[in-house]
Amino acid sequence: MTKEVVLLTGVPASPGRVKGKVFRILNPDQVANMEEGCVLVATETTPEFTVAIMKASAIVTDRGGILSHPAIVAREMGIPGVVGTQEATKKLLDGMEIIVDGTEGKVLRESN
Repeated sequence: MTKEVVLLTGVPASPGRVKGKVFRILNPDQVANMEEGCVLVATETTPEFTVAIMKASAIVTDRGGILSHPAIVAREMGIPGVVGTQEATKKLLDGMEIIVDGTEGKVLRESN
């Protein structure tokens, strides 16, 4: 039986639940490398992240609140978002399969 383990909690910024692979963007130069369907993980987002956000299945950030840029953009794009996790860019590694629950404000991982 598969269980889910909570890796991070934050502000539930945009409702929905999706599974995807982590793609961390630690500086804007990495935006063009974002692959379609990945979960965008960043310290925070700015308008420079637009190309990556349009490819993302979800957004998870270290900083931000309900009215922050990533929260607003996630709601506009209709994708799950969890912001203000404090340590997403440290705990979530590129390629890691995670579940983003934007309704509950949780980032999870499946465990056996």
